[in-house]
Amino acid sequence: MKEVFDSHTHVSFPALASDLEGVLMRARESGVKMIDVGTTYETSLKVLETARKNPGEVYACVGFHPSHVSEINWHHDKNEQASAEKEIFNRENFLQLAKEKEVVAIGEFGLDYFRLPKDSEVAYAKGSGGPKEEQKKVFKEMWAVAEEVGKPKMLHLRPSKGSDDAYSDTLELIKDLPNTTEKISHFFVGSLDVAKKMLEVGFNFTFGGVITFVRDYDEVIKMLPMENILFETDAPYVTPEPMRGKVNEPVNVLYVAKKIAEIRGVDYDELISQVRSNVKRIFGI
Repeated sequence: MKEVFDSHTHVSFPALASDLEGVLMRARESGVKMIDVGTTYETSLKVLETARKNPGEVYACVGFHPSHVSEINWHHDKNEQASAEKEIFNRENFLQLAKEKEVVAIGEFGLDYFRLPKDSEVAYAKGSGGPKEEQKKVFKEMWAVAEEVGKPKMLHLRPSKGSDDAYSDTLELIKDLPNTTEKISHFFVGSLDVAKKMLEVGFNFTFGGVITFVRDYDEVIKMLPMENILFETDAPYVTPEPMRGKVNEPVNVLYVAKKIAEIRGVDYDELISQVRSNVKRIFGI
C-alpha cells in the first residue's frame, strides 16, 4: 500500500474530533497520513495534542487564519472553534508552539478578502488601516515565526470574487521579507497567470476536493511541475466526488489524487510517489 499524504486537514476541529478514532482508523487502513492544521491558538493546541498522540500518522501545523484577525469579518464556526470567544493574535504564543518537534509547518495564515464587506476599508475605524492591513500585519508576524524556526509556511490565500487580489498582494508583500523556507499556497483557486508568477518565486500548491467537481483549475494543474503539487482535503470542508453531501475526512484525499492523475494524464502510482517525495522535501517528513 502506497503512502498518501493529506497535506492540509483539520481532524482536531469539533466537526471531526467526536469521531477522531474512526477518522484516523479509516485513514490508516488506506495508507493516508496527514498534516493537521490550526487556525487559532486554541485549535493549534488541539492539533499539537493530536499529533503527539498519533506519532508518524498525524503532524501538526500551527497558525492564525486571516479571517480571525479583524472584528469586521470574524465569525464563530461551530465546526471549527469550541469557544465562541474571539481570540486576539499573540505572536509569542505561536513562536513557542512552532518550536515543538511535532510541528512541521507554520499556518494557516495569509490573506482572505472573500468575506470582507464591500467598502470595508473605507468604513473601518480611522487609524487601523482597515481589515486588509490588519491581515497583512499578522501575515508578516507569522511569516517571521516560520523564518525564525526554519519551517515551511502554509498560506491561506483567498481572493475576492473574480479576482486574484489576495495572491497579487501576497507576491508584493513577500518581496521585502526574508524568504528561506518552503511556501505552500493551500487550496489554490487563482488564475493560470498568477499561478505562473507564484511558481517563479518558489511556491508549492495544494489542491482539494473542488477539483473533482469543477474544471476551473485543470489548466493550472496541467501547467505546474509535479514537484510543486500536493494533495489536501481541507476536511471537514469541501468533500470531493463521489462523497459529496457527507462530512469530509482525510481518507477522501485518495479521490483528489486520482483526479489529479486523470487531469495530468499520468500514472497514479507515479504521481503518488512524486508527491510523497514532495512532502519529504517540503515538510521534512
